[in-house]
Amino acid sequence: MTDQPAETIRKPRADAVRNRERVLEAAKAVFSAGGSDASLEAVAKRAGVGIGTLYRHFPTREALFEAVYRREVDQLSELAEQLKDTASPVDALRSWLRSNVELVATKKGMIAALALAVQAPSELYAYSFDRLTKAVGTLLRRAVAAGEIRADISAEDVLRALIGMCHMHDQPGWQSTVLRLLDVFVDGLRVQPGADRKATSPTPKGRAKSAIKRNAKR
Repeated sequence: MTDQPAETIRKPRADAVRNRERVLEAAKAVFSAGGSDASLEAVAKRAGVGIGTLYRHFPTREALFEAVYRREVDQLSELAEQLKDTASPVDALRSWLRSNVELVATKKGMIAALALAVQAPSELYAYSFDRLTKAVGTLLRRAVAAGEIRADISAEDVLRALIGMCHMHDQPGWQSTVLRLLDVFVDGLRVQPGADRKATSPTPKGRAKSAIKRNAKR
């Protein structure tokens, strides 16, 4: 008995691929809104598929959580690539950070509605943190190079500040509060007119040069 040729292996049907994408998009909408109506049945209804179709694609709640979360992270990574060509580096950074709030809202909604353990697989969070850090780093470096954002902050700092703001607020409507705080945060990172850009250098060499200049003026 011979092995079946590789080209005869069946690929997912086009309608099956479409249904999967519709479920993922519906899950994002339903769970980011949260509330008592957030359920697997609500996701299936919004996607226009039966609950059986949903379970065929995602046999467990954890499988759906991971698929939605990875999809959101990948889209945010792609968004950073699109935004880096916009006119204002600061506006690009601000827009990307605001889009992240929706990712956190979706994650929070899924954990609550699906009764998942708060601790998701470490490899999933490692994957997401790596991709998101690289994405925000692209936009941050562009803003620093343009002289619009101070240089003594890292991509990890920005991402952790965002995560902290999102998880400090759990009351209904928390997203609007976080979006307002994000604007304050980004405005605080801006280089003020007349500020010494070298003084904000994150390197020891840069700090040493600034200290020598200050001592020479005394």
